[in-house]
Amino acid sequence: MKLSGVGAALMHKYEGCKNRPYLCPAHIWTIGYGHVLYQDQIRLPMVRPPGKTKTDIPMIRSEYPLKPEHNRVWTKQEIDDLFDGDVSSFERGVLRLVPGSIGSQGRFDALVSFSFNVGLGNLQNSSARIKANRGEWVAAADSLLLWNKGGGKVLPGLDRRRKDERALFLS
Repeated sequence: MKLSGVGAALMHKYEGCKNRPYLCPAHIWTIGYGHVLYQDQIRLPMVRPPGKTKTDIPMIRSEYPLKPEHNRVWTKQEIDDLFDGDVSSFERGVLRLVPGSIGSQGRFDALVSFSFNVGLGNLQNSSARIKANRGEWVAAADSLLLWNKGGGKVLPGLDRRRKDERALFLS
């Protein structure tokens, strides 16, 4: 299966598109529709714990340098190519983690969107995946709604995204 235009439109709506690199809320250099520029930056701590110095922890995420060749305006084609490449890995991941018959384009698109946002590791450990693999489609869709928080608080944008993913899953 491949992501449909409907699924891509949902992802574009919630990811937004930036043609210049920016530090996302997780302090990771990002471009386009949420493409991570430097995978090794993800493994860095967000902050230095109190009492720790640069000697103890040489770099945190927000100090990671943007490479000069990336500090530019990116073309729409470059951004679309990055998105397509990123989506391909999430398509494969969803098919690997939900190996039975997903049964509908909407279910597949919703799981690709969800995993693109939260990561394949979180999809793997989610009740949405477990229930989908059991064929409990409504329960799996409802489980997506649990992933609407950041820092322990419900985030309105994530809440809307999860509701849209649930609706797509059940379409």
